Amino acid sequence: MRYVDEYRDPTRVMQLIETLNKRAPLLDYDAQHPLQIMEVCGGHTHAIFRFGLDQLLPDNIDFIHGPGCPVCVLPMGRIDSCIEIARHPEVIFCTFGDAIRVPGRQGSLMQAKAQGADVRVVYSPMDALTLARLNPHRKVVFFALGFETTMPATAITLQQAKAQQVTNFFFFCQHITLIPTLRSLLSQPDNRIDAFLAPGHVSMVIGTAAYEFIPRHFRRPLVVAGFEPMDLLQGVLMLVEQKIKQQSRVENQYKRVVPDEGNLLAQQAMREVFCLRGASEWRGLGVIAESGVQLTEAYQSYDAEVRFRPQQQQVSDDPRARCGDVLTGRCKPHQCPMFGKGCNPQNAFGALMVSSEGACAAWYQYRSQEVNDEIN
Repeated sequence: MRYVDEYRDPTRVMQLIETLNKRAPLLDYDAQHPLQIMEVCGGHTHAIFRFGLDQLLPDNIDFIHGPGCPVCVLPMGRIDSCIEIARHPEVIFCTFGDAIRVPGRQGSLMQAKAQGADVRVVYSPMDALTLARLNPHRKVVFFALGFETTMPATAITLQQAKAQQVTNFFFFCQHITLIPTLRSLLSQPDNRIDAFLAPGHVSMVIGTAAYEFIPRHFRRPLVVAGFEPMDLLQGVLMLVEQKIKQQSRVENQYKRVVPDEGNLLAQQAMREVFCLRGASEWRGLGVIAESGVQLTEAYQSYDAEVRFRPQQQQVSDDPRARCGDVLTGRCKPHQCPMFGKGCNPQNAFGALMVSSEGACAAWYQYRSQEVNDEIN
């Protein structure tokens, strides 16, 4: 398949690994203190484990898993607010499949569905808009979540709803932005991040210039990379070369998809529909300033929180789980005491085990046998 097979070619992959093995000794890092590269995106995390890339790297290069999975950072209180809205008898509550099993204090949306709430899985906000048109006597609420990757689809759907004068359609907005998150991570004095692999799909929307503050203010190199083995390894090699030369700059490995300026039409739609919410809570990370968005005044009538006024709840994470430490790269998923015991994909304790992009789910799927061997 064009644009896939050539980026998974085993011969080329091993050539890149060989090059990395030759260049790695020139790094000022060793096996005890390796170069810590944070892959921000959960899609990167799963690709790394799926193709075993972490096991092919030299000993002095290590991946740490970042918070770039929007389902994984869903606060429990926001899930509880969704459940409160979904229990209204006139409501059809629409969500992506990943979010339906994320636990809140009051259970999950799946459990609410089992108890009688009309909760439905959709594949896009346009599906929810279609439901609203087909059910004019019901109130259809779409759970809008995700980084800048999914924000344009939400924005365009809202524009269409307004143009079509659909009045029974609402959005529960849990969109969050990537840049304040990275700034927050780097501002923590005990962060272990030496370099970043930035997600290609978010970057396709926001462009590469948005990351310039990272090398400028924090002296960390960053490479925007795609999701295939060749993409990721080329991204790692580009970071290694910067480190060897003691440079810090933004580079774009994913030029076949990501223009440096991003998607200008998507950005325009987002500016029309969204404005900054201010401080937003992240599961495992606490409150991050200017990281969330809400609907602009022109679209307030579509805001589910304005329409249904759910109770605003802040619920503390269970201290037994180390979700926050995993999200910030302070520990690996299998180092959490709940991993594979009280927390597994069938009975998830935290969102990182629920989401298809969660780091804990990736470890469980691809590395759980190794963990069992260590324990035994």
